[in-house]
Amino acid sequence: MDVLISVVLPLGLAFIMFTLGVGLTAADFARVGQRPLAFFIGALNQSILLPLVTFICVLAFGIRAEMAVGFMILAACPGGVTSNVISKLAKGDVALSVSLTAVISLASVVTVPLILGLSMGYFMGDAAPAIDITKTAVTMFALTVVPVTLGLGARAMAPAAMTRAEPKLSAVATILFAVIVLAALAANWALFVENIVVIGPALLVLLAALTTIGFVVPRLLGRSVTEAKTISVETGVQNSTLGIAVAAIIVGGEGGFTAYALPSAVYGILMYLIILPVVLKYRRIGTA
Repeated sequence: MDVLISVVLPLGLAFIMFTLGVGLTAADFARVGQRPLAFFIGALNQSILLPLVTFICVLAFGIRAEMAVGFMILAACPGGVTSNVISKLAKGDVALSVSLTAVISLASVVTVPLILGLSMGYFMGDAAPAIDITKTAVTMFALTVVPVTLGLGARAMAPAAMTRAEPKLSAVATILFAVIVLAALAANWALFVENIVVIGPALLVLLAALTTIGFVVPRLLGRSVTEAKTISVETGVQNSTLGIAVAAIIVGGEGGFTAYALPSAVYGILMYLIILPVVLKYRRIGTA
């Protein structure tokens, strides 16, 4: 388990983020300036509404201490590669999805330490473990920005080769995601069984609320159905691998896969129960 947490987990996450970088180009970042309103709405949903709705959900279900912090860690994570694939399946705006994923992933260097510190102080008080915010930001930088940048560099230097390799890289990233989620669940199996009747419904309600809010807010602000579908997916789909890594590496310390990681691990499985019918619905509606 020590090797899994200290070696496999960070390397697995780094590979997943590298795969995200391979799928990006400079044009994906340039689109932020070309379509600022749609991007701003999506970024607002992910950075402000998502943590706020998660906080309300945690309070409503009476989730406490480490588990509550685990929910907030999940809320701080960006969408990841999965959200881009789901946006494509839902006939959304893939370019907008990729732009949001790229920028929010880089912004997680700031947002994750901030939300982590605030949630620990609120839910755990004096019982909260000491968290070095600077060290957390540096770790986030190493786990997210560095591999994404390397992926971008590889794509820029060898675009044809990286385009051919991307499907294989994505397949390996999916396997690593499954291994990390299952390992986190296995390490907390007794805790999972004890709390699934609470955290399961809480996560399902949270996911349903986030995907709904993600669609309604841009529509109320006059954005197209295609953009609304994309923002809905980006708001509801989180990078659970990053959530598990933050929980295990930054917070868990020697404890490894603790209760902090459980919400992200359970989410990694339950996500598909909500997203699959949402995708099927979105594929049937128009693009106006």
